[in-house]
Amino acid sequence: MEDLRNPKEETGKDENTRMTSKEYIQNAIRTEAPIQGHPLYPNLDKSKLRILHAALGCVTEAGELADTLKKHLFYNKKLDLVNLEEEAGDLCWYIAILADELGVSFEYLWERNIAKLKARYPDKFTEEKAVNRNLEVERKILEGNL
Repeated sequence: MEDLRNPKEETGKDENTRMTSKEYIQNAIRTEAPIQGHPLYPNLDKSKLRILHAALGCVTEAGELADTLKKHLFYNKKLDLVNLEEEAGDLCWYIAILADELGVSFEYLWERNIAKLKARYPDKFTEEKAVNRNLEVERKILEGNL
């Protein structure tokens, strides 16, 4: 299997032959379990259930990623980079389900996130700017009003 972690220059693989974010989302949806109403939560329609599934899945996978680090840091186990990559991929899967339900692309999420961070940290990260954020400006960016 080709190592896709490296940029095109190092792998020689044409960028056009790699999976696009749209293809990734489509493939994630293909493997998603059917969502049906839950008798304990009749007020949660399919959309809300998909959002909840994605959110709880992200929390679960983040916990598994943290557990890998915990085992390395506290139990002196070798850092399992393959497992970290797996958990990162699983996080992507849940984000893909969320993006699909929200009707947005990864690119849309990426661009909004970077625009928000550029407003927050025009030059680079500082603790002062992390604490004293302009939430009104950030919200306008996220809403597409700036």
